[in-house]
Amino acid sequence: MTTHLALLRGINVSGHNMIKMEALKTTLEAIGFENVQTYIQSGNVFVDTEDENAAAVGFKIKQEIFKAFGHEVPIVVIGKHDLETCLKNNPFLKEKEVDTKKLYVAFVSTTLRSDSINDLKISQFRPDEASIDADRIYIKYAVGAGKTRFDQKYIEKKLNVTATIRNWKTVTQLLKLYKER
Repeated sequence: MTTHLALLRGINVSGHNMIKMEALKTTLEAIGFENVQTYIQSGNVFVDTEDENAAAVGFKIKQEIFKAFGHEVPIVVIGKHDLETCLKNNPFLKEKEVDTKKLYVAFVSTTLRSDSINDLKISQFRPDEASIDADRIYIKYAVGAGKTRFDQKYIEKKLNVTATIRNWKTVTQLLKLYKER
């Protein structure tokens, strides 16, 4: 069995794309996923399956959400290694007295080129900062995620990818849950 973590984008936000986590869990179990576990209402779902292909698992979940709930939900599927790499490679953690409440990670659907940071034109969002590492973008917001235009929609448009952003607290909690499985 392989454990996958599906990061659903844009559910249960401001009354849009509402999906109860218990209903999602039941729906995914009904199509054969095992040991389904959700974490908070923003759409973090662990599933166990014989299928090792993360993209295929994401597609299957996406199809089932549309059939069961009528929502077109973009999904990025990651593994335990992705979360461990986040913890190890986040450049902002090396800063003295960094405020982890301002740290976020954008998980994207494809591996980015090292020069993709130029495509983001992050300098126009100063004092927000960003750093690319493969299929992740580490973000440090100066004020907060709700007060910037450097968001998931902007990242998707500039890089032509699917992206979903999680705060640092969620990233670390997801890794803890992965290790407990």
